[in-house]
Amino acid sequence: MGIHDGIGIAKLLIRFHRRMGGMALATNAGEARFVAYVESLTQALGHADRAQPLKDYCTGLLMPGERKSVEPMASVVAPSRVSAEHQSLLHFVGQARWSDEAVLDRVRELVAPAIEATGEAIKAWIVDDTGFAKKGVHSVGVARQYCGRLGKTDNCQIAVTLSIANHAASLPIAWRLYLPQEWADDEERRKKAHVPEDVIFETKPQIALRQIKAAIEAGVRRGVVLADAAYGTNGAFRAALRQLGLTYAVGVQSNLTVWSPGTEPLAPKEWSGRGRRPTRLRRDAEHAPVGVKELAKGLPADAFREVTWREGSNAALCSRFAAIRVRPASEDFRRAQPHEVEWLLVEWPEGEGEPAKYWLSTLPPDTPLSVLVDIAKLRWRIERDYEELKSELGLAHFEGRGWRGFHHHATLCIAAYGFLIRERAAIPPSDAEGGKKPRLPDRPRPRGSPDPARATRRQLDCDSQTKAQRRPRQNPSQMPMLPDNQTKTAASSRL
Repeated sequence: MGIHDGIGIAKLLIRFHRRMGGMALATNAGEARFVAYVESLTQALGHADRAQPLKDYCTGLLMPGERKSVEPMASVVAPSRVSAEHQSLLHFVGQARWSDEAVLDRVRELVAPAIEATGEAIKAWIVDDTGFAKKGVHSVGVARQYCGRLGKTDNCQIAVTLSIANHAASLPIAWRLYLPQEWADDEERRKKAHVPEDVIFETKPQIALRQIKAAIEAGVRRGVVLADAAYGTNGAFRAALRQLGLTYAVGVQSNLTVWSPGTEPLAPKEWSGRGRRPTRLRRDAEHAPVGVKELAKGLPADAFREVTWREGSNAALCSRFAAIRVRPASEDFRRAQPHEVEWLLVEWPEGEGEPAKYWLSTLPPDTPLSVLVDIAKLRWRIERDYEELKSELGLAHFEGRGWRGFHHHATLCIAAYGFLIRERAAIPPSDAEGGKKPRLPDRPRPRGSPDPARATRRQLDCDSQTKAQRRPRQNPSQMPMLPDNQTKTAASSRL
């Protein structure tokens, strides 16, 4: 069974909450695993005195509560000494000089085996970014920019991430705040937010490439790089992935130009015998590349086939797709050699007036259409990670304004999330749903079969089916807080 299948984050948090309200940690296997996991992370902190704040912070993130900022967590973790605990956690997350990269590397080392224990190796590296709406102007990196969570341009912070994934689970392994140009050039704002001196302005694709190079250097098992059109349309980003020897399947915009099958740029002009010999490729009014939208609309109807990529909550998710071999035309008039041929994958849902999505991919030429679609659509897992990290583990609840605190809080949220991924991997399939569900295959199942893999929240299914079948459902109830007597018991047996 996939780690994301069968039992959700909310249920795992309830289990953890009940264990923490019961007997001493050492008497319960679940708490023993938590203690061992956190102790393994302390090796990356640098100082032994940071071990207790690490345990307390991760416990606070895993315990139920409307807010996962420092003060509410302190009141849950140490109700008899809230003020002292608040100061301890505040210093640990906002000022302590431990390495986010070292901790995230350790989390990956501990969690990746659990992801691959589902029977499938890492299949993808997912590049993406996520936004945090902000009302003020003082939080580090905040500016008016597009926020995917809000679906519009607004005041927010943006973080770029790299995740490892297979069909069963995914985990962010790198996290970096995008610092807008107006921030990067403002010395006063940088000083107030304690932005490190070596942090300069970088575009989101540049940040993502740095994270990818670090993953390669760390020896992370390679996967197909997946990204949306904000990254995939960037020709320099795709070229860098090729130079790194990575395969990709990235979204592109409808106006991206390519050379139709069987065509390519004109050769350089013939040398006249004077000056430098011409080396750059050419195009003219009669011989030019076309937009992918124009190319897709000119394909014959039989070029499109219906493909199912995974199960939804009501029915299998399927649409019409076509895949053709093309040469990207991105600034090839500055090159001496044309770009290599790669796949153009087009999604055109039945009944729609034009195609909906486009991807470029360097998967092998003999890759079946179903596999192209399956890999390209695997990017949906990062959306689920973001939602669970924000709604269940308080990723968006940090109230500090500084650079270090922003990254420390995110690192600790990912660390807590990693523990839950390990817990889900350890739960037998029969225990997840009362022994009623068999082990689920990794690949899409026939139409009509039930879907434990579908997101519990409808908006997470960014690759929705063509015709949604809606049915009434109850809103999930909020997790109960600890009763007073259990809170006192938990306090007496603190981590």
